Amino acid sequence: MKNYAIKNLNGWQNVEGKIFLGKELGMTGAEASLQRIAAGEDAPFLHSHKTHEELYVIISGKGEYEVDGEKTAVSEGTIIRVSPAGVRALRNTSDKDMVMMCIQYESKPITDFMEDANIIPLDK
Repeated sequence: MKNYAIKNLNGWQNVEGKIFLGKELGMTGAEASLQRIAAGEDAPFLHSHKTHEELYVIISGKGEYEVDGEKTAVSEGTIIRVSPAGVRALRNTSDKDMVMMCIQYESKPITDFMEDANIIPLDK
């Protein structure tokens, strides 16, 4: 088995509905999904998690993100981190589709990047 996996969507315009990437890419410490949210589409429900934190990245489009009753405008380039208990929903309030990525992982401290890294000098 290789130490990596690659999926090429050939552009964000090819994201249809919701695509879960965890199993397809063999992810072991997180789940990731890509989703196209149609113009004007509301989330069908609010939700929270028991142990999973989420990181939302707005790739294109704009809308509104609600956490614990507080609504915030979001647009391309917005990144949102939500604790497990945060009651949340994402809405597309515009007249154009939105594409977003959600990365879900267990909420717990991790080691510092440099403590976990194996630095391998490049031969020049």
